Amino acid sequence: MPTVTIQPSGKTYEAAVGSTILAAIMAAGESILHKCEGKGECGSCHVFVQEGRKTISKIQRAENEKLDTIPGVGSKSRLACQALLGEENITVELLGFGSGM
Repeated sequence: MPTVTIQPSGKTYEAAVGSTILAAIMAAGESILHKCEGKGECGSCHVFVQEGRKTISKIQRAENEKLDTIPGVGSKSRLACQALLGEENITVELLGFGSGM
């Protein structure tokens, strides 16, 4: 089971392979906006995957198109509701404007 480390809090959570980053963040007790309930339609769960990007699922067209509409997107950007965990550990950074902070 991969470990998800959540920044800036430093919390960690062991999650099942194939679960979403959003589910792992919420299960760890962190607050993160997700206005569309995980459908990838709103972009409010935008996070940066700081480590382990190669182990998570590849970005799909709909997610990529949504990310194109969000300010501040970079090469580490993913929608937490669309990115599925792989076998390796990851580190994600919650963004102040999209994480309920």
